[in-house]
Amino acid sequence: MESFLHYWENISSGDRVLILMGGMIFFWLLEGYYPLFRFSFKRYKHAGVNMVFLLCTLILNVIFGYTTIKICQWTQDHQWGLLNWIDIPVWTKVVLALFLLDFFAQYAPHYLMHKVKWMWKFHMVHHSDTKVDVTTGTRHHPGEWLFREFTTIIGILVLGIPIAYYFIYRSAAGLFTHFNHANIRVPLWLDKPISWIFVSPNMHKVHHHFERPLTDKNFSNIFSLWDRIFGTFAYEDPKKLKYGLDVLDDKTDEDLAYQFKLPFDKTVKTDY
Repeated sequence: MESFLHYWENISSGDRVLILMGGMIFFWLLEGYYPLFRFSFKRYKHAGVNMVFLLCTLILNVIFGYTTIKICQWTQDHQWGLLNWIDIPVWTKVVLALFLLDFFAQYAPHYLMHKVKWMWKFHMVHHSDTKVDVTTGTRHHPGEWLFREFTTIIGILVLGIPIAYYFIYRSAAGLFTHFNHANIRVPLWLDKPISWIFVSPNMHKVHHHFERPLTDKNFSNIFSLWDRIFGTFAYEDPKKLKYGLDVLDDKTDEDLAYQFKLPFDKTVKTDY
């Protein structure tokens, strides 16, 4: 376990990018063989639009991620936070860190972005994609990244997340994001049992339905347990879903200029 944590504490940027892009490429290829929906669209153009948002996220991580790592180091050096104050096996702490960070870094900010009008305007960029596939998981306005990183830092301080746990979580979250958004056909007998504990592809597709109330369901990224605990869990036949948002013109989903300006467009209705 010590060597495992040592690797993650000192993981190189190259390995982190390899995990991120490797997972995306794997599900991108899988989509070609077992698609849930056969969209009539230019797959590379669609991916290119979403990759622009991924590039923005990577730049923000380079600029501001250093602060997050320093905070992790501080909790580690000062033995601060819940995980440093309880005496349980290390592997249990890792699992607990993954579970609780899924709340602070994903469920909580995600829920807020659906309930607070001005935050929702930023998150609409993610939901505006009418052809949800693995690249959709990278489609986040830079403003949304700031919300998520802020609540992540709160979680790091409350829990006392060391650097190794943080990078384990980030990699797991990235892989689950690819898995959940991938346009893959998963049989019900497999997908539904997965959704008892984890977020499954069919479960997350419900969240991308074009209208409420389904849009306001399934906020978790790794553990579906958070949605079950807070009563926001929903499961529907993915074949009956329609992606996008009912307040936006579907034709704008690949218009980069429009998408970047969307949070500041006062003419866009928000249903609030």
